[in-house]
Amino acid sequence: MTNLSPSQSSGRATRAHLAETIPAVLRLKDGGHIPGKLRVISLTGALLCLSQQGTKVKLMFLSSTGLVLGAAEMLSPISWSLQPFRFVRLFDEDQRRVKAAIESSIDESRRDHERIERSRAW
Repeated sequence: MTNLSPSQSSGRATRAHLAETIPAVLRLKDGGHIPGKLRVISLTGALLCLSQQGTKVKLMFLSSTGLVLGAAEMLSPISWSLQPFRFVRLFDEDQRRVKAAIESSIDESRRDHERIERSRAW
């Protein structure tokens, strides 16, 4: 398991804006849960669209590379419905899945950009 702290990062992590909406569920300490949708992801955290706000949660979502489970800390909300968070704990396999999902999203974005550039040549 990898414990992630702000001091471990040496700059801003690469972020991937996801092409598709990925449902996520935040599990609260009291056993309750908050449904949300994952919008942006990085190795250090992500941006969720939530109907409610939480503080310390366990997070679960299904990415294109598999199920990811982790612990997260909610950061200051950007708006009423957009809630950033940072991962505070991820198992190594979950971290690999997040990294693979980011790389896949970046590759897809790059391919889309290349297709657009090729079509502009006409």
